[in-house]
Amino acid sequence: MSSRVEVAGVSKLFNAGRPNEVQALSHITLAIEANEFVSLIGPSGCGKSTLLRCIAALTDATEGSITVAGKSAEQARVDQDYGMAFQKAGLFDWRTVAKNIELPLELMGWKKADRARRATEMLRLVQLDEFGDHRPAELSGGMQQRVAIARALSFEPSLLLMDEPFGALDEMTREHMQAELLRIWRSTDTTVVFVTHSIPEAVFLSTRVIVMSPRPGRIATEIRVDLGDRDDDTRQDPAFFKLVTEVREALRSVEDSAG
Repeated sequence: MSSRVEVAGVSKLFNAGRPNEVQALSHITLAIEANEFVSLIGPSGCGKSTLLRCIAALTDATEGSITVAGKSAEQARVDQDYGMAFQKAGLFDWRTVAKNIELPLELMGWKKADRARRATEMLRLVQLDEFGDHRPAELSGGMQQRVAIARALSFEPSLLLMDEPFGALDEMTREHMQAELLRIWRSTDTTVVFVTHSIPEAVFLSTRVIVMSPRPGRIATEIRVDLGDRDDDTRQDPAFFKLVTEVREALRSVEDSAG
């Protein structure tokens, strides 16, 4: 496998030289392979989202380098090699669901017919075929997140960056969306980097879980997850509980060492 993301010695310092200086990340080195599903988990404020934003070139690393698909993070952003999904779906209420999905394609200069065709394909992928003409306000929170994922994948990026996209959902909807995301991931040629505070979510979704230390964020340990194809029965599997316990103990260990 070839690396989709290479993070080499990345540190991030906010407000350097000021009284409110904050060292968010310290010497992060991480390789993420093509088609992996990698979750970042750690104590609140440990820099998970900051690392994701550095990969997306939405903020610059103070030290170190990041490449995405063999390019600098900045060039990958210009070339639109990644899509992003956040905790809030961020849909525009004055546009229909289909038009929301078409938005990045419109900005990229796709022809109208091609945009419409791709939106139809993406609606089918997220199983919202009948809702293209609806407005976002007419959809549930889970459905809105599916639209946001469809929009992020509409231009076929090789990388999908997700910052707690299910954090605001109720537990049952969240579990349903986890299963939906895995189905979409399996049916596309996409690498996923996923930020979460939920240990069971990280284990259920991932091929690898990265446990980060309290600020300044470092990689404390990596836990590989081999649960095969996941479904509702996976959550009752002893192997699932064993991995959840392993991640929880790793988090306790980094918090105790920091204390």
